[in-house]
Amino acid sequence: MGKILRSYLFWTYERGSFHYDVMVTLILAFIFLTPHFWNYGDHPQQEKLAAGNVLVKIAGPGSYVYEIPAAAVHQDQAPLDGQLQQEIQSVSGAVVLDRYLAVKESRGKITAYRVWAHR
Repeated sequence: MGKILRSYLFWTYERGSFHYDVMVTLILAFIFLTPHFWNYGDHPQQEKLAAGNVLVKIAGPGSYVYEIPAAAVHQDQAPLDGQLQQEIQSVSGAVVLDRYLAVKESRGKITAYRVWAHR
């Protein structure tokens, strides 16, 4: 048994042999199965927008989702939907707002507004 383990450790088996196939199978199993059981901590990051940037995503034919940073909108001035409409029109022209949602961070601070609109 010790000889087999030593051969596995130093990878001395010929390609195509039974033990070689077992080693390759174990490696592939490790690569594809461990992410389901082990959290590696790598998650996609959210887009961080500067104050003047508007992120536009296509949601369907003639339908778009806009993400507007909260710094671009001033709560104490004109109505919120009017300000969002103005920000969007500066990027993509005349659109009709369907709805909007405030995007908040974990502590409850509004970081952006997500707006669904169509032409």
